[in-house]
Amino acid sequence: MKNSGLLKIGQLARLAGVLPSTIHFYTQEGLLRPKGWTRGGYRLYPQEETLRVLEKIDYLQREKRLTISEIKKILK
Repeated sequence: MKNSGLLKIGQLARLAGVLPSTIHFYTQEGLLRPKGWTRGGYRLYPQEETLRVLEKIDYLQREKRLTISEIKKILK
């Protein structure tokens, strides 16, 4: 798979202003989905799409005070 336009977790975390562990957690919870992997097994995420989802999660948590379970239902 060609990796252009895809970011590793650390790169994505820096752009989004969150910890890499946040990206790992959201992926584990099914809120984020990698679109590819490097040869070394690192997950790769599409930049624009993933940043939009992260912004939406942040909004739903901070402004609407929703739980991860509630957010999962909205994002499906």
